[in-house]
Amino acid sequence: MTSEDALHCDTCPKTVARGDAIRTETYGDLDADRWQTLCCPTCGGRLKTVFVRDE
Repeated sequence: MTSEDALHCDTCPKTVARGDAIRTETYGDLDADRWQTLCCPTCGGRLKTVFVRDE
C-alpha cells in the first residue's frame, strides 16, 4: 500500500487502505454529488473528505 492509498485514523490509530474506507455523505453545505467523506471501517471515524470528479 502506497502512502497515497493509505489513510490514518486518529480515533483508533489504524492505517486504512483508501479502498477499504466507508464512503458516506458529507456534512454541512458541501454538495453530496461532488464530495464524499471517507470513514474508518473499524470505528467509523472520519478519515478524509474528497472531491468526486465527473466520470
